[in-house]
Amino acid sequence: MRPITNILFPVDFSAGSRAMAAYVRRAAGLLAAKVALLHVYDPGSYSGFELAVRPPQEVAAEHEEIAQRRLNAFLQHEFPANEYARLAAAGDPAKEIVRAARQGGFDLILMPTHAGTFRRMLLGSTTAKVLNDADCPVTTSRHAETIAPRPLEHREYLVATGLGEESERVLRFAHELAQQVGSHLRIIHAIQSRDPQLPVDLDLDERIQSEERREARERIAALQGKVGSNAAVRIAVGPVKEALLAAAGRSDADLLIIGRSSQAGTQGRLRDLTYAVVRDSPFPVMSV
Repeated sequence: MRPITNILFPVDFSAGSRAMAAYVRRAAGLLAAKVALLHVYDPGSYSGFELAVRPPQEVAAEHEEIAQRRLNAFLQHEFPANEYARLAAAGDPAKEIVRAARQGGFDLILMPTHAGTFRRMLLGSTTAKVLNDADCPVTTSRHAETIAPRPLEHREYLVATGLGEESERVLRFAHELAQQVGSHLRIIHAIQSRDPQLPVDLDLDERIQSEERREARERIAALQGKVGSNAAVRIAVGPVKEALLAAAGRSDADLLIIGRSSQAGTQGRLRDLTYAVVRDSPFPVMSV
């Protein structure tokens, strides 16, 4: 992975955006990265009266000025406008966030989710569209109101890895990111149970290893050898989403790193369990 040095922080002036500021500052400090705030305003908010009495170009310019002024005043204490870039754009929020990330060469998009709506109707959310369309990693959290910057000595990252074609890429990214910030890395892996009604079975060290578990550990060890990692491994057996989240829940981690498909277009980047894990993770999720 290339080092993360340029973070895009989309804001909508909500309580979630305000609460997320401390986490963004924390991430930027760990990564020694720059931060740019982006606000996307709705050109459809122009009133019919405005357009009837003034030229459209004049109305658009005024709305842009208002949006930029609000953006410049937002989070001034956390991100002084004379030190942090502030970008305003008009249009569909998800499309403009993705466009800004591509054109600005950003290495990471860091944004909150809105817990209620996002959890109930993920597919229609701005965050879901950004996750699906962005080329760079995206870190999301539905816990913006409760997460707090941790002390420097507490840094633990988890990476959920499968055994498919994307696994080496995701593990390499997680390993190099953990090295960049000086974080301890742990791998979690889920094996689909044959009986979906059985409870999740965490692979504790003292238990006898099944052949399937042993094979998974061997393949993960081979992956680690390729990327130069030596992370501890935790394996769970059960319905895959529940197993992954149960394994994650045993850690007091700062971040869960997961992979999403590298394929854009009609198939999308988000497949399988990505939506569910992002939605239900007990802490922020970075999808790569």
